[in-house]
Amino acid sequence: MKEILVISAILLTAVVANAQSPIGFWETIDDDTGERKSVVEIYQTGDKLDGAVRELLLKPADTLCDACTGDKKNAPVVGMKIITDMETSSDQWKGGVILDPETGKEYKCVLWFEDGAPDVLKVRGKHWTGLYRTQDWHRRP
Repeated sequence: MKEILVISAILLTAVVANAQSPIGFWETIDDDTGERKSVVEIYQTGDKLDGAVRELLLKPADTLCDACTGDKKNAPVVGMKIITDMETSSDQWKGGVILDPETGKEYKCVLWFEDGAPDVLKVRGKHWTGLYRTQDWHRRP
């Protein structure tokens, strides 16, 4: 009986830990209209997290990032890595950057979950001036 309880506790811990992971598919929301805007997949690369646009919901799939610079200039937004090098730090992920394909600008990034809401990911982009914007991304079923 004791073994069953220990195994059950381990499995429950694994389920809770997985529910609190940002790995998976997320729907982004347009700040102005409140409409679902895109689908971003967050995935693990080594010991860090990255994220890429997998689908555009308000624009054609062949939309290019004309505001981007460097190797992303005029590259397709679908498939583009927009989150890079996120590291785990206690109850959040930080240390990486996020790209806004609308403006072509990159910002320091922080990801976290509010208490009791594993299906809403808080995504904050922070400008070097200290100004920031936080969005709620919703886990895609």
